[in-house]
Amino acid sequence: MAVLSWKHHTLIQSLLERGPLTEKEFHFIFTGITGQNPGTHQGKFNDYLLKINRELSYVQLDLRACRDPYDGRVYFGVVNNVSDDQSKLGTKYSVPQIAFFKAIVEAIAQDVTAEGTICNLDALNIKLENQVLNSSGLQSQDVPAAFKNFTMSHKEKTLDQLVKDKWLCYTEDDNIGLGIRSILDLRSWFHNAGVPSCQVCNEAGFKAKLCPNDGCAVRIHHYCLKKRFYQKGMLVCPSCDTQWQYQPPKAEPIEVEDEETEPVQSQPSSNPGPSQPSLRSKRKRQRLDNVETAGCSSQASGANRKRVTRSSAHPR
Repeated sequence: MAVLSWKHHTLIQSLLERGPLTEKEFHFIFTGITGQNPGTHQGKFNDYLLKINRELSYVQLDLRACRDPYDGRVYFGVVNNVSDDQSKLGTKYSVPQIAFFKAIVEAIAQDVTAEGTICNLDALNIKLENQVLNSSGLQSQDVPAAFKNFTMSHKEKTLDQLVKDKWLCYTEDDNIGLGIRSILDLRSWFHNAGVPSCQVCNEAGFKAKLCPNDGCAVRIHHYCLKKRFYQKGMLVCPSCDTQWQYQPPKAEPIEVEDEETEPVQSQPSSNPGPSQPSLRSKRKRQRLDNVETAGCSSQASGANRKRVTRSSAHPR
């Protein structure tokens, strides 16, 4: 076993205490600890990560990096390698809450339009009784009371907690997307669930652009499209040779947690996620005030709502 120094321990502790960190934040910590910039000492940085992962493997953990498909930024985090539904959320959440989270993830992952989101109303209308019946084969009278008594208020509080803990996120159009912890932790689940991969980076393409050809199943992340466009000057589908029309995003993501050059030090260690009470309260009011204009069917139920076909759903 490789012996880890206090520097390795500090890197691990920063990720465990604060949750997933952006590449900028993690590099800032690494530079503060080692005095070396990962940008100019990439070999040293990689060596640190390799030694850390060798030790973490003994407790079935992994220090992993991924790119967020919603904002295109790279994040680092420590994840659990045990493929067990309950272990993904730990013991903090109740069984109904875990089932609610799982239903949201499945609804987003199964969306053939690859929007990567579920509207608030659809999420709140998910019926946990249906989740239990579909997964366990129980009769309706055998569904545990905890699922039947999981009210709309419970769902709203659970959504806010999942967003705070970075398992889910609110998108700029006030829909619900997958949080960075889900993207880091559920990589193998996406693969086993048959979620189509991005043609360029081979990561899960639940939030991606679809080939303009309705008969083609290729999907590519927006940041992968951007990279290929600037490399080649034009975009052609690698599968069917259909030309893609690349349009840069209208607005860049709002980085509410970044403060000049010291984004990490501004967060207390007791709060692993960014503290945004006013933002969450504002979004919650928007969800309640604008529920009629959210563009969702009031009869939708998340896990069993009707899905449109690839051809009819494809954006024109």
